Amino acid sequence: MNEAPPDHGPPLRVAVVGSSFGGRVHVPALQAAGFEVVALVGRDAARTRERATHLGIANACTSLADALVLGVDAITVSTPPDSHVDLVLEAIEAGTHVLCEKPFALNAHDGNCMYIAARDRGIVHCTSFEFRWSPLDATIGRFVAAGGIGDIKLATFLQISSLVAGGLHPAFNDEWWFDARRGGGILNAAAPHNIDRFRTWVGEIDAVSARLDVTGPRVASPDAAEDAYTATFRMRSGATALMQHCAAAWGEPTFAFKLVGTTGTITLGRETASLGRGPGDNQNLEIPDDLVLPDIYIPQGDPKHAFTFMELPPFVRLAQRFAEAIRHGDPEWSPPGSPPTPTFADALATQRVVDAIRLSSRENAAWVDVQPLSATGA
Repeated sequence: MNEAPPDHGPPLRVAVVGSSFGGRVHVPALQAAGFEVVALVGRDAARTRERATHLGIANACTSLADALVLGVDAITVSTPPDSHVDLVLEAIEAGTHVLCEKPFALNAHDGNCMYIAARDRGIVHCTSFEFRWSPLDATIGRFVAAGGIGDIKLATFLQISSLVAGGLHPAFNDEWWFDARRGGGILNAAAPHNIDRFRTWVGEIDAVSARLDVTGPRVASPDAAEDAYTATFRMRSGATALMQHCAAAWGEPTFAFKLVGTTGTITLGRETASLGRGPGDNQNLEIPDDLVLPDIYIPQGDPKHAFTFMELPPFVRLAQRFAEAIRHGDPEWSPPGSPPTPTFADALATQRVVDAIRLSSRENAAWVDVQPLSATGA
């Protein structure tokens, strides 16, 4: 599959920083969207060269500086969270456009530094909220924006799984995933996507009451990353929202996102989205043709690719929007009818909610105000 728009001149040149998730998802998505991936950056020279060769990338680098001298238009960052700020600021200083993975940063202070630097330098900045283009998510977003369920009064997200119940899943990096100091844990791994759903569908989050927990067979310590969280949100719209996720529970998995409005209720599951408007009413939402994602090859049989089928197709759309934003010189540019392109402003707003969740948990679930994004980004 090649989703590149026609007649846009030579391909944009991009370097992918991070050879694991970057190699599995960023590289094929960027290639499908019409980018020329000219370099793969990783810490281990031999491993990075092997992966670059497998992916058809000419240059394998062990530093971002080595990739930048190749004359790239953009980079994508898919490294551990504690490395994001230095890499992003280095690219911005070089005048290079940036797409950064979530979690955006270790904290909102670092996120704010990246956002202000990109904004003030005129850099196109994008963050990896690719599920905005998941067909079900995009359909719900369009339906809600059109007033399909009236005013949303209650929003709930619940996910229970055994993802890390027996140790770390092979798709994750065991070097840092359970280390809170480096940005590990299920809050950073999963909550940004769901916070983005709340912000996109319901509005801004004003205050948080939350708890983080270690529920799996690990010894809790100050450096142990959580495998479960529960957060209640006060939404600016007046709605109440609940987000709960445990990734260390054996048994039947649960995934559900519900939006309760004044004229209907939407339920998002793993494979369907449904609408209820009365007793016993439960009709599937039809996905509009323009929100259907094209097929793309997904490797089979490799546990590291266990989630690629969910991640890669919408990431192609994200990569397309990143390219279009670069060509238009506007990080917020998106075509009519498309979900809005997620920028560093969205990443920072989400990071501030994550910070508030952590502070609330440290203070025994006390209510904590979420700091708004001011006009200056401070």
